[in-house]
Amino acid sequence: MMELLYEELAKKNGSQLFNIGKQIIIESIPNMQMELKEIFQQLAEDSSWVFENLTQKDTSYATHGFHKYPAKFIPQLAKRCIEENTNLNELVCDPFMGCGTTLIESLISGRKAVGVDINPVAYLISKVKTTSINPERLKKETDKVLSDLNLYSELKSKQKRLSKIEILPKIPNNDRIEYWFPDKKSREELGIILGRIEGIKDKDIRDFCLCAFSNILKNASIWLMKSIKPTRDFNKKIDSPTNLFSRQIKKMIRGNETYWNVLPTNIKNNLNSYLSIKKEDARKLPIEDNSVSLIVTSPPYVTSYEYADLHQLTALWLEYTCSVSEFREGFIGSVHKKEFDHDGIKSKLAKQEIEELSKKSKKEAEAVRNYFFEMQQCFEEMYRVLKQRGRACIVIGNTELRKVPILNAEVFVEIMLNLGFKMHKIVKRRIPSKVLPQTRDSKTGRFTAAGEADRLAYAHEYILIMEKL
Repeated sequence: MMELLYEELAKKNGSQLFNIGKQIIIESIPNMQMELKEIFQQLAEDSSWVFENLTQKDTSYATHGFHKYPAKFIPQLAKRCIEENTNLNELVCDPFMGCGTTLIESLISGRKAVGVDINPVAYLISKVKTTSINPERLKKETDKVLSDLNLYSELKSKQKRLSKIEILPKIPNNDRIEYWFPDKKSREELGIILGRIEGIKDKDIRDFCLCAFSNILKNASIWLMKSIKPTRDFNKKIDSPTNLFSRQIKKMIRGNETYWNVLPTNIKNNLNSYLSIKKEDARKLPIEDNSVSLIVTSPPYVTSYEYADLHQLTALWLEYTCSVSEFREGFIGSVHKKEFDHDGIKSKLAKQEIEELSKKSKKEAEAVRNYFFEMQQCFEEMYRVLKQRGRACIVIGNTELRKVPILNAEVFVEIMLNLGFKMHKIVKRRIPSKVLPQTRDSKTGRFTAAGEADRLAYAHEYILIMEKL
């Protein structure tokens, strides 16, 4: 079977799926699922979307390198989607904003941006990364913080007190913090840093320092550094939290200065008119009907990630939650939901996959059913907020559970077609260096250590560019 780029496929293939208009009823297209599968099978990799020559410096420029975040797409991908599908001053939305990549690139490109995420850690990171702070003011305030921390440390070691250095350590009373930070001295030092941050009056700078604090927690804990899964390493050598925090702040100061310089002046001076960030559910977007020109987002993968687990250190220290199990429940794609919504998925492909998976694991089949239904609710919201002819760029890969293929991309397209979208373009891209675990165990379908795995995960992903009719 010859592989072709989407444009070539559209010209060659006589399927009605390439030419859907309002007059065509999706239900009337016979063998739609088979045609969708064939389209994806015939789709060739588009090398222009790989961005293979980019360095880590390129992909972490400005504020993009402020905080580690799993499964984020590179800014150059978001930028291309934005510039190819919108004009200046149009509104771009990311309903799963994560660490804010789409929002940053929208603002730098002279567009308005709105982002939401149910995860309070994501909200903090995105808020900080999109807020440009005057470099001189930022350095002046952070120098005070670092100076106070260093002086406090010296005074404490000499068992002396100075009235002008008053820091009230803040350590949440939570057993899980001791689980990850068993060393009392390290916990106390982190508590001193957090206590000093809490004393910063300027909210933007306080949040800036909280973001830096969040990013050092994995390094300051006994979390195994080579693993994104919650695994403890009791032999880990840990640097002083104050040293980690100081280095992180200085790195972020440099990134903020770059961001300050590349952000258009009119946006920098009127950020509130160009940017809206909310901690909200993607199924209930706080956006007016028919107001968005473009959506660029990378949704969570079904059961591939437990984002709550990955962000638990920040959530515990900043007291976003008392327990990880409670924190998990709000996340789309979580297997820890107490209730599942089973009906109304507008995809025969999804139903086939769920039925096949239920023969292997009813629990995981229910999680997949819940995931696709919740994603359908998200697509309904996308349709509502998009303008007519507005587009949604959905970055997603296919996966496998219990050796059952979970064709996320094909299912998403089928659902969106049934909701009133049409295919504008589908891009297949190889993933050269995405921040994802790269190996899987074929028996379970779960991520595992490289030495125990027998295949790569997510070798390719798709950019589904769907247009509202």
